[in-house]
Amino acid sequence: MLQHVYERASQARYLTNLIVATDDVRIEAAARSFGAPVRMTRADHASGTDRIAEVASADAASIVVNIQGDEPLIDPAAVDAAVLALLDDADAPMGTLKRRIENPDDISNPNVVKVVTDLAGDAIYFSRYAIPYAREARAAPLFKHIGLYVYRRDFLLSYSDLPVGPLERAEKLEQLRALENGYRIRVAETEYDSLGVDTPEDLERASRLFEVAVPGVEGVH
Repeated sequence: MLQHVYERASQARYLTNLIVATDDVRIEAAARSFGAPVRMTRADHASGTDRIAEVASADAASIVVNIQGDEPLIDPAAVDAAVLALLDDADAPMGTLKRRIENPDDISNPNVVKVVTDLAGDAIYFSRYAIPYAREARAAPLFKHIGLYVYRRDFLLSYSDLPVGPLERAEKLEQLRALENGYRIRVAETEYDSLGVDTPEDLERASRLFEVAVPGVEGVH
């Protein structure tokens, strides 16, 4: 699975360097087996953001992308869209993605995080609850948040020092820390629908989808 994530991410046009960051020697061995560069990090990080911040602190990259290792069907075009969101907005410290919700079951599922944005395309709020609430039949579309993040390096290095606010504590959503501390999050729309692999059932579903998706993707094997 990690190899699929790495190879698909390698196809993104706007990534110049790709590193597997981990504190697990098993992941290190798996990554090195297919030639991926690995950066071993401390084992006491509270989140993936803290882990990539450690890697970024020793790197000169001005923009850093956090791609989850459990997304075997990650779309390279989605990665590029998130990067472009920051390249096109020099003042935005952070960017991410959204996708229109099509599956009605996702609306009430608290594991599917929703996002609302303003007219300029910046995040207003992220929630596990269905937002916005529809008082009338002709309602605004609902969007799910795709958990791929792009950071400007300086902002990433200071992120873990920001105070955790009551919204982040309530929702258990780390990205709310930026909003609660007054920072903008640029949100680009994508057709990519994330598929994280957290359970054996997720792995089985991803395997079925991958059998269909892979033949049409050049360079993935």
